[in-house]
Amino acid sequence: MVAWIFPGQGSQYVGMGKSFCDESPLFREFLELSGQLLGFDMLTMMLEGQEDELKLTHNAQPAILSLSIAISDALIERWGKPDICAGLSLGEFSALVVAGTLRYADALRLVRLRGTAMQQMMSSEDGTMAAIIGLPEKVVEEICLEISSSEEVIVANYNCPGQVVISGLSEKVRSAMNKAMEKGAKKCVELSVSAPFHSRYLRPVGEVLREFLNGIDVKPPEIPVISNVTGELFPKDPNAIRELLIEQAYSPVKWEQSIRKMIELGADRFVEVGPGKVLSGFMKKIDRSVSVESTENEGLGILKELQEIKN
Repeated sequence: MVAWIFPGQGSQYVGMGKSFCDESPLFREFLELSGQLLGFDMLTMMLEGQEDELKLTHNAQPAILSLSIAISDALIERWGKPDICAGLSLGEFSALVVAGTLRYADALRLVRLRGTAMQQMMSSEDGTMAAIIGLPEKVVEEICLEISSSEEVIVANYNCPGQVVISGLSEKVRSAMNKAMEKGAKKCVELSVSAPFHSRYLRPVGEVLREFLNGIDVKPPEIPVISNVTGELFPKDPNAIRELLIEQAYSPVKWEQSIRKMIELGADRFVEVGPGKVLSGFMKKIDRSVSVESTENEGLGILKELQEIKN
């Protein structure tokens, strides 16, 4: 069973998508039209812009989505849709486009709005995030509870064994980092983010998304998609899907659980679709028995890889 996994914010870099644009004029045109839909030159920003500009949340999110969907369209045209898919945080919107739940144009506007709302949180909340490497997740959860019993710092991303990300008020996050090092963490790295994503401080973002989601069509997934919030399959009910996308803004991402669920359902060949290879790295720590390919490594040559899988 073939599973596609889609990266989230942080996987962007200037030059992403260049090899695809060089190989396919249609690919370049798709990205140009996507930028026009949002009213800015997204393709130039992606291919030759400034890193500081691209990494801004309201730019990075639509750029990653558009590249992920452009690659997906090329794969689908040749081989059809995957058997199952999931995406990390922002990547979940790419997965839902592929599954037919969200129209691409709606998803593009939605993640631009999501990114803008998240970017604005920087001025209203003194928050940050940090990766904690080398401690069991239960230990990190206990540290967060010890620092604050009111969720001022929480585990926000369960990425893979030995790596979680915490999120919350800057002071509390840094206290948790110090405590984690005392407990034997290999490394604690504060992330360059504009807000404490996937924490209760992002609830206002969820409400911004609610208004937009209530105004667009949301359809039952045509293929199974795993939810970040639950680590289980998305329901068929459109209103329930809307609620999960709203909650996702301020809820922990259960990525390791999501991958294990996909494997439990029969997935044994994973393809990371989009920029970067972060998720492929996580896969190696979650389960080495499954195959992992990356469009970052293969470019459109991944079509050959998928032909071998299908055969």
